[in-house]
Amino acid sequence: MSTIIGAIIAGGASRRFGTPKALAEVGGRRVVDRVADALRAALEHDDIIAIVNDDDLAQQIGLPHRSDVIPGAGALGGVHAALHYARERGADGVLAVACDMPFLSPALLHTILAARAGHDVVIPESEGRRGVEPLCAYYDVRCMDAIERALSRGDARMIGFHDGVDVERITLSALRAFGDPGTLFMNLNTPADRERAEEIAGGGS
Repeated sequence: MSTIIGAIIAGGASRRFGTPKALAEVGGRRVVDRVADALRAALEHDDIIAIVNDDDLAQQIGLPHRSDVIPGAGALGGVHAALHYARERGADGVLAVACDMPFLSPALLHTILAARAGHDVVIPESEGRRGVEPLCAYYDVRCMDAIERALSRGDARMIGFHDGVDVERITLSALRAFGDPGTLFMNLNTPADRERAEEIAGGGS
């Protein structure tokens, strides 16, 4: 049994994208397959689960899957469901990533895992609005109580439970050793994003 389980969070509705983002192709491959490969390379095993709330999409993704334990809690509910599964399996935690990040760096994921000793969350900083990238992070099963407390008070923010756990950050300066943070953490939220990702995958600037 794996100590760390890879978790692909794919429960979103993809409203802005129009079709399931996980199944979109970049560089001739489905984004979810690119994500799964990055996880496999970092974890050095194939113990990966998709958190998906649509049975048809789950079948198309083709990985072992679970749905949210607490419905309607967004991406945080997806992380909670992954941790619930990890705890059932006797694992220490999950390396949780979004289903629509085509340029995840296995080396960065490995660095996140290497920093987990003594911490409940290991999360990279980003240039985005939160200042961190919660869907490219390690979560220990010890986070479950704090997540459930946050959700019980109606706080489904991805960082809403951080005050109750030990959080280690991978700094932006350290991240840049793995590439441009804007590319590493690129999400396919719109068709235009996919077009841009295709340019990057093809070597465009």
